[in-house]
Amino acid sequence: MHSKEAIIVISPIGELDVNGTLLDSLRGEVQRVYGYHTEVLPLLNEGDMRMDPVRKQYHSTPIIETLALLIPPRAIKVLGITKVDLFIPILTHVYGEAQLGGKACILSTHRFIDVFSPGSGTTAYRSRVAKEAIHELGHTFNLRHCRDPRCTMHYCRSVHEVDRKSNHFCRYCAILLDDEMKRLGMPV
Repeated sequence: MHSKEAIIVISPIGELDVNGTLLDSLRGEVQRVYGYHTEVLPLLNEGDMRMDPVRKQYHSTPIIETLALLIPPRAIKVLGITKVDLFIPILTHVYGEAQLGGKACILSTHRFIDVFSPGSGTTAYRSRVAKEAIHELGHTFNLRHCRDPRCTMHYCRSVHEVDRKSNHFCRYCAILLDDEMKRLGMPV
């Protein structure tokens, strides 16, 4: 575990997890992968976000810019998580967005909720959320999309692609992450 001072914040936006199990499991997974104490801390309300009236979706870039401004001083990264549908202007939707090499990222669970593999239910849903959370946080550690379809940094165009990839970094991305943490002066 890294310094007790530095944390990663998971920031739920809106009513997301009625019984808390999704956020608890996500917190544990983020902590396992990145090695930093992880806390759940709401920083934004759903009402702070503005829906695009034409698309009926939320533009993710202004949300992560706001999260970056609200990040607590001892937090090294913040992951916003919401159930609303997100987009960037050049794509019909995004599962998430991150500041490459920055502090903030966001993940939407919207497109994971109604698309279950037969017989998978909650387990598949939680797995998708965890994989894409690790993916978006990876971008904040300066990782880019990976060509390896099994790597968690692989860019997925469909939920089925998310299901096929693992929740681990490939050897190449793991080395890049280790190098980035060393460059940032973070113990590895």
